[in-house]
Amino acid sequence: MSTSFDPARPETVFTYASPALKFGTGARHELPHELVALGARRVLVVTDPGVRAAGLVDDVAERVRAAGVEVVVFDGVRVEPTDESLEAAVAFAREASGTTPFDVVVAIGGGSSIDTAKAVNLLLTNEGELMDYVNAPVGHGRAPANRLLPLIALPTTTGTGSESTTICVLDVISQKVKTGISHARLRPTMAIVDPELTLSQPAGVTAAAGMDILCHALESYTARPYTSYEHKQPDERVPYCGANPISDAWSERAMSLLATAFRTAVRDGGDLAAREQMSLAATFAGLGFGNAGVHIPHANAYPIAGQVGPFTPDGYALADPHADHGLVPHGMAVSLTAPAAFRFTFEASPERHLRAAALLAPDAPTVGDPQEQLPAVLTTLMRDIGIPSGLAEVGFGEGDVDGLVEGTLKQQRLLATAPREVTAEAVARILTQSVELW
Repeated sequence: MSTSFDPARPETVFTYASPALKFGTGARHELPHELVALGARRVLVVTDPGVRAAGLVDDVAERVRAAGVEVVVFDGVRVEPTDESLEAAVAFAREASGTTPFDVVVAIGGGSSIDTAKAVNLLLTNEGELMDYVNAPVGHGRAPANRLLPLIALPTTTGTGSESTTICVLDVISQKVKTGISHARLRPTMAIVDPELTLSQPAGVTAAAGMDILCHALESYTARPYTSYEHKQPDERVPYCGANPISDAWSERAMSLLATAFRTAVRDGGDLAAREQMSLAATFAGLGFGNAGVHIPHANAYPIAGQVGPFTPDGYALADPHADHGLVPHGMAVSLTAPAAFRFTFEASPERHLRAAALLAPDAPTVGDPQEQLPAVLTTLMRDIGIPSGLAEVGFGEGDVDGLVEGTLKQQRLLATAPREVTAEAVARILTQSVELW
């Protein structure tokens, strides 16, 4: 990635898009109304076994059926989706659509369910196979030719922001890399965010998912500004356009909410006020990074998750207990290199890094080196909420750095948003510094 551009042709336009939003306690009960308003006659609900076992999906489905809409449920979502799990979901949906196609897709669950619903929606409405649409160079990077069905997302975790974004994230098993599909048509039509749905989220899940919120806000806030790109033609514009005034406002508000609610939500999951603040923070951060973009911590997270050994964190269960690999949840994987990544990006915008540190921890002591202020705030928070102390704790050592660097450098879509040029040497230094954070 190069931050150079022709100064005679700077970008003067930024773009912003978001789904319709319905937020608040009990909002989930208004799903039937929204489906009827869309003229839906037959809908596909995409969820995971844990969410369905909790009774939420069947309760929602019965309310929808009572409104006269046929419901088909797919509950085979894999936590941290893979190409294989997405292909299985697509095969189910294509067969179930039969001679009476679906009118709407509904996702109920965490980011894994919402991302799976995005892939299903894409391939119900467009020809080809999954890898045709996966970002290059991992896949072929094809853009969808046809419009997708309306997609309504009901998140049950606070973190991924997938209900606001144009991204579907997956592990490509054969390449041992996490990557994605990115296109504006994948963005959900509506997000129904009901904080009550997050009350059963375990502390470990709240901590990891919350770090995803935090990094969404931080990465979009420190992203390369939209004015640093060369001017694009309308057909060249992509969802990630760089930091801009609207994304900045969402990111700052998300960080302020995290400062007051994050530790409380981890400590006391039944605190509905804290859950509401975390749900708002997740929504706001998603509205920010879904337009500005994310950069180095997310790019590092993909190979960390893809190359993990037997590690399994508290609060999570493997989708396949017989799998030969463990699980580093996405938010955890993102957070593990965040302190070192923001140490690296500090020189690009010192004032933003210091402002972010102040928003996240208004009462934090000032450290001697300003470059260390944000990393210090992050590591203190991570220790308080039980995030692992570095890559070593999830099974990686300095001998694994070269493989992780290779995986990170495949994420050029993300690295292009970084405020500094990201070389292999820079990535290796960030990863090495992240082996042990404290």
